[in-house]
Amino acid sequence: MKIWPFIGTEAISSGELSPRTLKSGYDRIFRNVYAPNGRVLTSADKAVAAWLWSGRQATMAGLSAAALHGTQWIDPNKPAELYRRNGKPTTGILIHRDELLPDECQLVRDISATTPARTAFDLGRRPGRTMAVVYVDALANATELSPDPMHELIGTHPGVRGLRQLREVLELMDGGAESPQETRTRLVLVDADLPKPETQICVGRWRIDMGYREFKVGVEYDGEQHWTDPRRRSHDIDRHAELSARGWIIIRVSADMLRYRREVIVERTCAALRAAGAEWPVIARILGDCVA
Repeated sequence: MKIWPFIGTEAISSGELSPRTLKSGYDRIFRNVYAPNGRVLTSADKAVAAWLWSGRQATMAGLSAAALHGTQWIDPNKPAELYRRNGKPTTGILIHRDELLPDECQLVRDISATTPARTAFDLGRRPGRTMAVVYVDALANATELSPDPMHELIGTHPGVRGLRQLREVLELMDGGAESPQETRTRLVLVDADLPKPETQICVGRWRIDMGYREFKVGVEYDGEQHWTDPRRRSHDIDRHAELSARGWIIIRVSADMLRYRREVIVERTCAALRAAGAEWPVIARILGDCVA
């Protein structure tokens, strides 16, 4: 079976495919780049396809570089991204023409791509702080990237746009986030002026998404499967019973709360912290006479 994505003319000249088979059995992704009919492409697939489209000359960038580095949760409908000094734009590919230094690139799967640090440096400067943190968190989760290399890049590129946001993103980033919704939940707490919670807290055989170990208060985002899958639901009941027996209070966050009722997340977390003995002034300010 033909490995995909691939360059059509190469497959024909090698005899692997006939022009008729290529036309009938494969979809054109970009000019002269193909994949099997009906194949759902991942962001990494689109990155490879865009690199082939460039004649194997470009350096993959942004979300495409992140996908090659193993980042999850990237929308496959977004354009592929690459650095290329010349050439015309094409539909489905976002071309960046900034200058890259030699140590800002590396080979990933034999494809030139920006390093994790340079990739995060670019993603963290994009408009929209929340999504910038989501992207950088996910990249850090995949590569164990720390903020230090990005701080070095700030010194190397002092005049580029978005550095003010990037500095904030570096303060907020946490590779312990295991989903975009965990990142968003953490930002709800930070934006309420609560201390940045610790992520992936190990308690016995369990891990808690985030929380405050000193006060045994955890906060967890529960996706739809936690509420609709009977087996998952049963597992969660046992898990929360054991955590409760160890003295932990767990604040459970749903998609509805995260989207429409963020104040409930904050109030319940503050109430649990106060009950556990936290005396931070921010708790008194947030709660007041509120009943969570």
